[in-house]
Amino acid sequence: MSSHLIFIGAPGSGKGTQASRFVAEKAYKHVSTGDLLRSEIAKGTKLGLEVKSVMDSGSLVSDDLVIKLLQANIDLVGSQYIFDGYPRNIDQAKALDSEVLKGSKSVAIYFEIDMAKLVERLTNRRTCKDCGSIYNLMFKKPKVTGVCDKCGGTNLAQRVDDKEDVIANRLKVFNDANAPVLKYYQDLGRLVIVNAESSEDQIFNLISQAV
Repeated sequence: MSSHLIFIGAPGSGKGTQASRFVAEKAYKHVSTGDLLRSEIAKGTKLGLEVKSVMDSGSLVSDDLVIKLLQANIDLVGSQYIFDGYPRNIDQAKALDSEVLKGSKSVAIYFEIDMAKLVERLTNRRTCKDCGSIYNLMFKKPKVTGVCDKCGGTNLAQRVDDKEDVIANRLKVFNDANAPVLKYYQDLGRLVIVNAESSEDQIFNLISQAV
């Protein structure tokens, strides 16, 4: 049986692109804690009401509540999962192993990229405000400048958090939090490092070989 995948990488390192391919081509299920939170609230479950209460108060959802959310929404026997953007710190990594995966085979994939190149990549990212399609002025330009290939919308905008000064802070926060997480998986022999500057196909093939 293939391993569950834990994608670790700075914003813009290509995790989302690879997650989409593994969902489409390998039948993985993509786990985003943010999506799960919103879904649980929409369903109006007891857990969803608990989450809504926390979020409405302006507080951060606790690690314990996120673990409950994962336990309620994943089926480790029937499906293979990609955990994207979680865990974000060492306590979450340990809890994911002990409370959710519980010995199920998993591999952490670290999308390694030069930070200067990542800043350049992110500052050139544009998102269609009509349908959410993502472009990059460096290597994935729309066919017609300023026009979305998918929906024809003309509102291709730079996200507020893709400004250079904001990016620098986001990357610092990411590096500080994830260094212990990477060491944790490395010490367990479950860390695979891929060069996120490689082509999409090369990265896909490297991850496929790892699992």
